[in-house]
Amino acid sequence: MSGRHARPSPRSRHRSFSVVICVYTEERRDDIRAAVDSVRRQSPPALETLVVVDHNPALLARLAREYAAEAARGEVRVLANAGVRGLSAGRNTGIAVARGECVAFLDDDAVAEPDWLRRFDEAYADDPRVLAVGGRTLPVWASGGRPAWFPQEFDWIVGCAYRGLPAGRARVRNVLGGNASFRRTAFDTAGGFATGIGRDGDRRPLGCEETELCIRLTEAVPDAVLLIDDRAVVHHRVPAARELFGYFRSRAYAEGLSKALVARSVGADKALASERRYTTRVLPVGILRALGDGVRGRPGGFGRAGAIVVGVTTTAAGYLMGRLRARGAAAAFSSGPIEPPGARGTGGQGTGGQGTGAQGTGAQGPGAREPGAPGPVERGGSARAPRGAAA
Repeated sequence: MSGRHARPSPRSRHRSFSVVICVYTEERRDDIRAAVDSVRRQSPPALETLVVVDHNPALLARLAREYAAEAARGEVRVLANAGVRGLSAGRNTGIAVARGECVAFLDDDAVAEPDWLRRFDEAYADDPRVLAVGGRTLPVWASGGRPAWFPQEFDWIVGCAYRGLPAGRARVRNVLGGNASFRRTAFDTAGGFATGIGRDGDRRPLGCEETELCIRLTEAVPDAVLLIDDRAVVHHRVPAARELFGYFRSRAYAEGLSKALVARSVGADKALASERRYTTRVLPVGILRALGDGVRGRPGGFGRAGAIVVGVTTTAAGYLMGRLRARGAAAAFSSGPIEPPGARGTGGQGTGGQGTGAQGTGAQGPGAREPGAPGPVERGGSARAPRGAAA
C-alpha cells in the first residue's frame, strides 16, 4: 500500500445545515429545550442551531443565559426577530444569518429523530435540481391518543403529515413548514417567507406561508425539484386545546383564508392545483372508509366522515370569504430579498409587495405558525439543473 488516503467522492460529503427554530412564548420553555436538544443529537451534526425569539425580551434574555456556553462554541445562537412580529419574519431572520449550505426548519414544540438531517442530506444527493426537501411530521396527542372522530386526512390541522401524502421519497408542490429544508441559494433566488400570510402568535391560526414560497420558488426556477422524504421524521406535540372540534373548525376556516392570500400572490390555478386532487380523490375515499368503519361498529367512524365533510366545507367557506375580502384591496404581504444584518439598500421587488431588503421583511402583517394544507404530489419527473443552484 502506498499509504495515500483516497480522496472522498463528492457524494460522501455531507452538506452543512443551519437549523432555525422560531419561538415566541415562555410557556413552551420545556418544548424549546427538547427541540434544541433533538437538533444537537443529529448525526451528522448540524452546523448550528438558530433560536429566533419573536418580540419577547424576557424569553430572549432567558434563552441567551441558558445557551451561553453553546453560543460560545458556535453551536446555538439565540437571536431576536429582526422583522415584524410573526413566524415568517422570524424565519427570515434566521435565514439571513445562517452559515449552512442548507437551512432546515423545526417547530418549537417538535423533536426530530436523530437521522432527520441525514435523511434531508441524502435527498439532496448532490443534485442541484433539488432546492427543498421536507419530511414527515407525526402527532403526539396530549390525551395519549388520536381522538376517535379526528380523520387522518386532516392531520394538517395540527401541523402534521396527513393521509394522502406519498410514501417514501416523492416530488411535491410544497413542503410543510415545520419539518422542511431549503438550499440557501433558494432564498437568494426567490426571496424569503412572505409576511402577512399566516398568524402572529395566538391569533387566528392562519398558515400557508411555505406553500406560497414554494410556488414562488418554482416560478423563479422552473426546473426546481421539491421533495418529501417520509424517513425524515419529527414528532409534533398536539396540546389538548387542539384536539377539540372547535379548533378543528377554526383551523379549517383559517386555512381557507390563507389559501385566498396565496391565490392572490401566485394565482388561483397554482394555489389550488394540489387541493383539487386532495378534494376530489383523497377526501371521498376517506369518507367511504370512515362510513365503512361506522357500519362495522368501529369507534368514531361516522364522526370521522362528518368531520371530513365539515372540514372541506369550512375550508371552502374561508377561501370564499378571503377572496371577497381581497377584492380591490392593496397587497397586505411582502417577501423581500434575504440580506444579512446591516445590509444597505431597500432590496428588490418581492412577490405580493415591495420588499424592504433587511431580513427579508416588508409590509406589515403577521406570520404563521402552522404548515399549509394539502399539497398534492407528483412522482418522478426530470428537470434540467436550475440556474445558479449549487450542490
